[in-house]
Amino acid sequence: MFASYPSLRGRVVVVTGGASGIGEAIVEAFATQGAQVAFLDVQDAAAQQLVKRLEAAEFTKPAYYHCDLTDVDALQATVSTIVQRFGTIDVLVNNAGNDTRHAVADVTPAYWDQCIAINLKAQFFMAQAVIPAMRKAARGSIINMSSIAWAIPSTGLPVYVTAKAGIVGITRTLAHELGADHIRVNCVMPGAVTTDRQNRLWLTEEYVAEILARQALKRMIAPEEVARLVLFLAADDSAAITNQNCVIDAGWI
Repeated sequence: MFASYPSLRGRVVVVTGGASGIGEAIVEAFATQGAQVAFLDVQDAAAQQLVKRLEAAEFTKPAYYHCDLTDVDALQATVSTIVQRFGTIDVLVNNAGNDTRHAVADVTPAYWDQCIAINLKAQFFMAQAVIPAMRKAARGSIINMSSIAWAIPSTGLPVYVTAKAGIVGITRTLAHELGADHIRVNCVMPGAVTTDRQNRLWLTEEYVAEILARQALKRMIAPEEVARLVLFLAADDSAAITNQNCVIDAGWI
């Protein structure tokens, strides 16, 4: 059994990249708490499957919005639609990202812009879009998903690592910008998490052995464990916590 947060019941939660991976676990975690969840993604089939699964389990049915987060106009319009439907936004989880591997020599200006757009730019403009509703309510929690990739540091994906470091900077400045409005801004930095994508593309037997050798805890991290940390940062239980980088990496760094 894990913690239940009464303060999350009925709260309006927006999750980006919620159709799969850590995002899917976050959507499900909030739904089980009775929150009203709206999630954004471009993976329509996976998103609809998640909605049906949670509805069949008799959890609070989430609302799915197809949205390309690199299109700021579409992002802003989607947030406006969510506010019109639910009346407010209490929690934003900036989860969407893309960790496709790339070599330094292969990075073009176009690829740089694309990678930064999904991994960093979208987080800023999502936060900007939800701030008016949170200010009106005089409360809010923004949770930005970074990664320990910038702190290790990882190799083989330099633009992604740069973006994940930038998320820490966005978190810290927004926490001070918005504190007077009772809006908290925190960052979650996961280590190696066993999502379907990671298992399929990167978590070979050799790499898992390398990860476990570096971690204090000799076990892998499940997506739902990251989601439980996000729940805490969204709930009133963490009302005095802002401007923090919360690491969940089994003791890697």
